[in-house]
Amino acid sequence: MLKGSFDLPVLFDLGATFAFALTGALAAIRRHYDIVGVLALALVSGIGGGLIRDGIFLRDGLTPLLTNPAYMYTITAATVVSLFFRQHVHRFHRLIAWVDALGLGAYAVFGVQKSLNSGLPPSAAVLVGVINAVGGGLLRDVLTREEPLVFKPGQFYLLTALVGAVGKVLVLPKMEYSNRLRLYRRCQS
Repeated sequence: MLKGSFDLPVLFDLGATFAFALTGALAAIRRHYDIVGVLALALVSGIGGGLIRDGIFLRDGLTPLLTNPAYMYTITAATVVSLFFRQHVHRFHRLIAWVDALGLGAYAVFGVQKSLNSGLPPSAAVLVGVINAVGGGLLRDVLTREEPLVFKPGQFYLLTALVGAVGKVLVLPKMEYSNRLRLYRRCQS
């Protein structure tokens, strides 16, 4: 569990890692990369934002992304799934967009939570949460020599991550307060 204003299970982060690793692997398959290239792009897409978060902003020692084998298993599973469906990649464009959006939101919230737990103020936690969310995709695009999607007009990745991160900072603590108040009232009766 990730402790803070509420508990986030590590499965939340692993789900986001799977989603982003899947989009990275599928991007590599569309470019006809070999198995090593597919796995490498899945790795960078899956944990790139988290590595930026932990290595540059939080600097809190060895990152669980590298010390917890569940992350590598998750990336490997996403790679295997993408290889299994490689003949049908063109049919999954809409699904890939949804998976990418879910991963983006999950990573933004998880990045904010981890930043707040590390003692960052809410404004800095929002910044780190957004970078955590878009970092892997940004690295994926740079490595494949694509113009980063987050910089293109009409793309709402950055805005979506920002809304999720700000929502985490503003809304969820109020929900926790409401739950505590309800519990207090129950104890009083």
